[in-house]
Amino acid sequence: MLTNRAALYAGHRYPAVVIAHAVWLYFRFPLSLRMVEEMLAERGIVVSHETIRRWGLKFGAAYAAEIRRRQRATGDRWHLDEVAISIAGKTHWLWRAVDQQGVVLDILVQSRRDARAAKRLLRKLMKRHGRVPRVMVTDKLRSYGAAARAIMPGVEHRQHKGLNNRAENSHQPTRRRERIMKRFKSPGQAQRFLAIHDQVANLFRTPTTATADHRRQTRQQAHAVWADVVTVAVA
Repeated sequence: MLTNRAALYAGHRYPAVVIAHAVWLYFRFPLSLRMVEEMLAERGIVVSHETIRRWGLKFGAAYAAEIRRRQRATGDRWHLDEVAISIAGKTHWLWRAVDQQGVVLDILVQSRRDARAAKRLLRKLMKRHGRVPRVMVTDKLRSYGAAARAIMPGVEHRQHKGLNNRAENSHQPTRRRERIMKRFKSPGQAQRFLAIHDQVANLFRTPTTATADHRRQTRQQAHAVWADVVTVAVA
């Protein structure tokens, strides 16, 4: 009987360590598929950008699910924000929630920016995390207030633009990737990519106020977890 590792990588010509490294490069850094292709080629690994794209879809989703499963308890203050993204010439809205430490809790790409869309995000968050926050922080979009009253009326809701920098700043990596990718091609592609990208970012996130030693230690721990997630032994 195949092990989980063997089943995941079965039928692929390249070893797991190569696949995992390509996926890590693509989702960890603001690189295009062709950039990753060239970086691998420099190391003597000849693989097309289309193959890397397929690896990202298959293995990236599996890695993200495992990272999410291992995620430590998140904070009790949720910061919610939405930002416009252009997809195929149409405006869509990327809704994102982070906790007070900047850990991305979830994202949702939607075509609407109203109470119905805000309710969908809150339901998704509650289903994933199995609880409600102590405090919810948003900007002054009235849809959040309507959604909060309907979905979690007992939660303290603070609406103030200046208090929500945590969520607003969380969109910056998405903007960088959006430029590299020359915009997302469809809502589904954006949802799939960002669901993986944000989980990888969570794993390798380092507090900005940390000392150099703390950053190195945190990075080392993240790489150890990543190696375990992709079921590749740590060298």
